[in-house]
Amino acid sequence: MLNEFKKFALKGNVIDLAVGVIIGGAFGKIVTSLVNDIIMPLIGFLLGGVDISKASIPFNGEEIMYGAFLQTVLDFLIISFSIFLFIRFFQRFKKREEEKPSEPTPTKEEKLLTEIRDLLKEQKGMSKS
Repeated sequence: MLNEFKKFALKGNVIDLAVGVIIGGAFGKIVTSLVNDIIMPLIGFLLGGVDISKASIPFNGEEIMYGAFLQTVLDFLIISFSIFLFIRFFQRFKKREEEKPSEPTPTKEEKLLTEIRDLLKEQKGMSKS
């Protein structure tokens, strides 16, 4: 069982996934900081100095923190848009790689002429012996 786990854990896909999760977590922190420390204060400033992240509505003795929810939605939108741009860039790059012209394949006539040439070379080699 331990050997099977080692094979699974050391597969390339699992390692790639782990790296992606770590980078994604770090990217999420960067986006959260962008939203919390730059975008939301600017939106608050434009709305007359209101701190959107602390906006709430009292409801039955509790506070509904819709400002924090809006901030989380903005985080999600920025992260998903960034991922969209990254995937789009990657797909374009991959498409360009696929579009690179490969070595042209010979036509039927070229193949036939090559075979004739090789046969003639063989016959000349045999007649000299």
